[in-house]
Amino acid sequence: MLRLYNTLGRRKEVFKPIKDRRVGLYTCGPTVYWFAHIGNLRTYIFEDTLKRVLQYNGYSVKHVMNITDVGHLTSDADTGEDKLEKGAKREKKSVWEIAKFYLWHFKKDIKDLNIIKPDIWIRATKTIREQINLIKILEKKGYTYIIKDGVYFDTSKLGDYGRLWPKKMKIKGGARVEMVKGKKQPTDFALWKFSPPGAKRQMEWDSPWSPPGSHHKVKGFPGWHTECVVMSIKELGIPFDIHCGGIDHILIHHTNEIAQAEAAYGKLMANYWLHGEFLTVNGGKMAKSKRNIYILEDISKRGFHPLAYRYLCLGARYRSKLNFSWKSLKASQMSLENLYQKVMEIREVPQRKNLQRSDLCKTGLCEDYREKFLKFINDDLNTPRALALMWDLIGDKNISKKEKFGLLLDFDRVFGFGLDKIRKPRVPKKIREMLELREAYRKKGGFKEADRVRKMIREAGYQVEDTSKGPRVKPLN
Repeated sequence: MLRLYNTLGRRKEVFKPIKDRRVGLYTCGPTVYWFAHIGNLRTYIFEDTLKRVLQYNGYSVKHVMNITDVGHLTSDADTGEDKLEKGAKREKKSVWEIAKFYLWHFKKDIKDLNIIKPDIWIRATKTIREQINLIKILEKKGYTYIIKDGVYFDTSKLGDYGRLWPKKMKIKGGARVEMVKGKKQPTDFALWKFSPPGAKRQMEWDSPWSPPGSHHKVKGFPGWHTECVVMSIKELGIPFDIHCGGIDHILIHHTNEIAQAEAAYGKLMANYWLHGEFLTVNGGKMAKSKRNIYILEDISKRGFHPLAYRYLCLGARYRSKLNFSWKSLKASQMSLENLYQKVMEIREVPQRKNLQRSDLCKTGLCEDYREKFLKFINDDLNTPRALALMWDLIGDKNISKKEKFGLLLDFDRVFGFGLDKIRKPRVPKKIREMLELREAYRKKGGFKEADRVRKMIREAGYQVEDTSKGPRVKPLN
């Protein structure tokens, strides 16, 4: 049985989809005003792992990811600039150009991380009419009020507001959420924001609402929380199975999605809510002031493979904080390179391209590995134990190479390391250059210098083997 930690019930629960063997999965996508940093990408890796585990268990997954290209303000308190508008000013481009470029870059990042792309991408700007209609439903049912800067949801009207919150938690004005003038409760949130007087936005639409005392309809734009309600329900219905995101979405964004759906339709929006924990950097929070916000490109520029970061993420439980450092990433890269080397050493291509699970195991010991693997990943995506099991399998001399290789490919359906695409060991360029330098010293008789370079190679995590066909390097065991 697949058991997942449901934030809604604050416990692990046996997963039961609404429709047999079919799963509706919604994951909060990027706000395309800037690059996704590695903390964001950790969440997408966790969601990809969830999707892969569902598929490994035989479920058909309909995966929807939104693209937030309007309405996400710089503050959770319904204040500040729209992030897309701010990005456009920063780069002196149109908001449409900003959205196009950063969406392209995000898609490149998830491809480099071997994240399976969603079945459906849906943009907030393509669902404005549906968002207005949702707000009209809420207005008709008495859940809204209008103040100077927009239409707000009255959280006092919903008895179960805050379903995702820890017990006995309360939000006070001026503490977690800044009070906007005119808001009735600190927890009330914007459904529709009026364009500021005198300001010309690049993204704004006509609506049926106007500020108090005005007889003219004012252009505006939707609130971030409203967008996700509309986009998810439009593609998956209500309720759907699983809604995912980062842990920072629990208290406000996802809480406000649930509130709107429940008020408008009288139903819980999704049955399972899964959240990935934060990534820290060198033991502290990522912050621009600390200059420790990294993007995937920063990792690549330092000579690391993007999948080394994926390996690092899978080495921790998705609900546990993970600390990033260049030292930990180096260790993950060494482990990944070692894995590729081991796979090359035992590689035997099965006769059939479409390998079935029944083809993998011809012995009881092999079947034991498969059952343990399923047990670990079905325990709320326990990838650290699954990785440890993979290394146990690699070192087990009682299993044939053919079965071992088949099992590794099978496990990689969840890990996503691309083991089926390996054709040669991936040795970093700097290691190859050091090996060439060592050979140059040896040819000139500089054996002392050659030994010094050999030691440097070893300190970098590789060992040199002198063979009849020349020297070669491979990761340390």
